[in-house]
Amino acid sequence: MFGGGCWVVVLRARLGRDEGEQAVVHRLASARKAPKVVVERCRMVELSWGGWLVPQIADELRCSQKTVRRWLHRFNRCGLEGLEDLGGQGRKRRITEAERSRIVGLVKLTPPGRLEVQPSNEM
Repeated sequence: MFGGGCWVVVLRARLGRDEGEQAVVHRLASARKAPKVVVERCRMVELSWGGWLVPQIADELRCSQKTVRRWLHRFNRCGLEGLEDLGGQGRKRRITEAERSRIVGLVKLTPPGRLEVQPSNEM
């Protein structure tokens, strides 16, 4: 506790559970062909391991401190799996897959009354 009665909590990424997890984080943090969001999240963990504080990480990666905190907490709780996006986000489809296929098929048809050009360039 400091003079004013306030607690200062420093959030850090926990160490990897084993050398394998640490190696994967290091590899993904500098990967060129991995999804950008995963690379950025691994970079957050890696910078935290390097002693960087949340505000410094946010400035370096040009994101909000809230974003850095979210991903460090998720990594601390779930490891590498915590750095992946959760499935099932967003609005659910309002039409079935069969209805969607029918609509796509109709869009590909020539509208009634419109001249159609055949492969031989005849109408």
